Amino acid sequence: MRILYVAEVVGKAGIYSLKKALPELRRSRSVDFVVANCDGATGGAGLGRNHAAYIRKLGVDAITMGDSVYFKKDLVENISRMPYVLRPANLSAQAPGWGSRVFNAGGRKVAVASLLGQSGFDRMHADSPFDLLPELLERLRRETPFVLVDFHASATAEKLSLFRAAAGGCTAMVGSHGRVQTADEAVLPGGTAVICDAGRTGSADSVGGCDPASRVNEFLTGIPDWTRDAWARPELQGVLIEADDEGRASSIERIRVVCPEAQDAGNRKDNEDNGDDGNDSGR
Repeated sequence: MRILYVAEVVGKAGIYSLKKALPELRRSRSVDFVVANCDGATGGAGLGRNHAAYIRKLGVDAITMGDSVYFKKDLVENISRMPYVLRPANLSAQAPGWGSRVFNAGGRKVAVASLLGQSGFDRMHADSPFDLLPELLERLRRETPFVLVDFHASATAEKLSLFRAAAGGCTAMVGSHGRVQTADEAVLPGGTAVICDAGRTGSADSVGGCDPASRVNEFLTGIPDWTRDAWARPELQGVLIEADDEGRASSIERIRVVCPEAQDAGNRKDNEDNGDDGNDSGR
């Protein structure tokens, strides 16, 4: 089983990079299943309903989210009817949507779950991922040996600790939220592939996929501004995980695919085609 995890898709450049790079990457690397974190796909923070459907059409089998899952009202209103979009499993039981799901992958099954860290988030508060993890993995492994968990967290120490708690219990646990690809990928004892952060899909010449000037200005003024897209050096980043028939990872490989620079007219056309309805409010 080969599972491609696409690092956090950020803004229109992220969706553009996914559109340009994913089909060839999936073919050339014989990918069986694609997971993409899309916590910043619409306007750099959150995911709109139309973008979710479009990303699915581009070949993503499962979409994972993090602390920005409920930033877009139209997704909140529709997430219960979009089972391929996963919110963190350790939110309240009353939170709409699914925290995990078992998907079909060419006759086999792949389970995907999302978990949210507890450190560094001031707008969303989750239950302890450490308490939930054993029951979550046991339940998913009853259906399939192939289990991938997206751990959306700020603190490296929290990520490394949960990785160790999960060792041998799942195929892979991939860190997200930092939007900077780390170089610590490893296969832990028991066959669990891990990495602190898979990176981001979007502009490589940016601050977390966003326009550098707007991010600097926020630190100077304290006024949030997520409205400016960064387009320089678009890339698809992520990791490719290979596992045996028992669901034990044998390798994890960092992926970076440089995409062609898009002209402004092309940018607008790509995002008109994907149903971008301007639903960028919410942060």
